[in-house]
Amino acid sequence: MDVPQLSHRCALTLPCCAEAGGATCAKAPQVTGVTVQLEMHTLWQQFDQLGTEMIVTKAGRRMFPTFQVSISGMDPAVEYVLLMDFIPVDDKRYRYAFHSSSWLVAGRADVAAPGRMHFHPDSPARGSQWMKQMVSFDALKLTNNLLDDNGHMILNSMHRYQPRFHVVYVDPRRDSQLHAHRNFCTFSFPETRFIAVTAYQNHRITQLKIASNPFAKGFRTTDPDAWVGSARPLRHSLPTWQPPEGSHEPGSMSGEQRAQNLKSLSTHCELGHHCREDISCTSERKDVENNIFPPLTFIPLPTLWECPGISERLNLG
Repeated sequence: MDVPQLSHRCALTLPCCAEAGGATCAKAPQVTGVTVQLEMHTLWQQFDQLGTEMIVTKAGRRMFPTFQVSISGMDPAVEYVLLMDFIPVDDKRYRYAFHSSSWLVAGRADVAAPGRMHFHPDSPARGSQWMKQMVSFDALKLTNNLLDDNGHMILNSMHRYQPRFHVVYVDPRRDSQLHAHRNFCTFSFPETRFIAVTAYQNHRITQLKIASNPFAKGFRTTDPDAWVGSARPLRHSLPTWQPPEGSHEPGSMSGEQRAQNLKSLSTHCELGHHCREDISCTSERKDVENNIFPPLTFIPLPTLWECPGISERLNLG
């Protein structure tokens, strides 16, 4: 049984351009010792065993699990830029077979979306800063909107992707562009692969995200063990309506009471209408954005830099 590699180191050499006069070029010393370890490795493995799915929306959706790493081996005194991109794992499009609970090839991949890079907002920063704490890409969002102008990562739904993490040394020399191929290193973790979807297909993925995502606590029952393994974990946790004490069932009140209630309802609706423009009411919309579920229409039915040999190590073919 293969033991998973918890941390990755930068390769010391890479294919070199013809002008350099050699088959390989050595990496810059500022990146050769860099080691990157994936945080929440166990959780990523649990998702990977089920077939990780990530929601993509027109407005953009954050990833869960969030891509987080710990870095060591940097030069504390020099500056680095950290960024991510996503590359297709293969040239296929997929569909989910509910009868077998598995992903099947549905045909050739769609035309690739425009390649983009997501820069960590703290870049550039000295190595000492990157190494003193965990690095999180929690602001990164995924979208299927080809016309997106918000800088989100554009992906095709029902396609499989591999996130990649890049460490770039900020070379202060005037001719730094001549050494660009030596000043970066790329890291990929196979357990972070996922299929982009507009709605979760595998109900086990939905359950695991509810159980492990702190933003999904509103969807949990009081006893998580009670719904694990169930295809419909939320049905019995929904509250049922009961008329307030002393009130009447619908249809049993008098005309005068009905008129009074309608007037009260009109007042509440008016207040709700004005509240939509109030800044204090934006928290609800923010919670919806962080929700792991798509909009209410969701139905839970049963460019690229490359380190040498990375494709072979990841077996992307």
